[in-house]
Amino acid sequence: MFAIIATVLVECKRFSGEVRRRSVQAYDADESPMLMSRNPGPSTHRSGCPINLATEVLGDKWSLVILRDMMFGNRRHFRELLQESEEGIASNILADRLHRLQENGLITRRPDPSHRQKVIYSLTEPAIQLVPVMAVLGAWGRRHLPVTPELAIRARLLEEGGPPLWNAFMDELRDLHLGAPRPEGAPSVLAQLRAAYEAEVARASAPTEPA
Repeated sequence: MFAIIATVLVECKRFSGEVRRRSVQAYDADESPMLMSRNPGPSTHRSGCPINLATEVLGDKWSLVILRDMMFGNRRHFRELLQESEEGIASNILADRLHRLQENGLITRRPDPSHRQKVIYSLTEPAIQLVPVMAVLGAWGRRHLPVTPELAIRARLLEEGGPPLWNAFMDELRDLHLGAPRPEGAPSVLAQLRAAYEAEVARASAPTEPA
């Protein structure tokens, strides 16, 4: 896993100039996420290497998968993340990883205004800036591992779209999760990715005609 993350981060560095930094005012300043405390006291990290620090936050089996589902599946509630998981995450593991992602400043949690008994999870700006990492990781997986067409189609579109598509998708995620309006009239990347996935699912489930 460390080798994969290292490869991803090296590849994404090539596109760092494409990532637009935007000041997001969608939530109060005292709730702004912070990946590392500015006054952390004695270090609990193995080293100060940025790749090591990234794998300490993202290197387990589930954290990137949960962020993937929030990004590409727009799954914002615990039940959605649990019941719609392609990998079958257990409820106790999901609860633990959500708590850990929140502690690390990658997601926020607040009451859902549409349902008083639910909470809604949102990606933070640091999490949204993982889109290029997800794109390169998906491209690596397609190239070297036995993927299935319906679960690989979004990775293919992201790879083909490159940084312009990644930036448009990050703008859309900022709109959805942070309340930062994206350019007026911009097409929905999320809808494009979802339509491609649904088309592949329909193709895979279509009856095969006899020869």
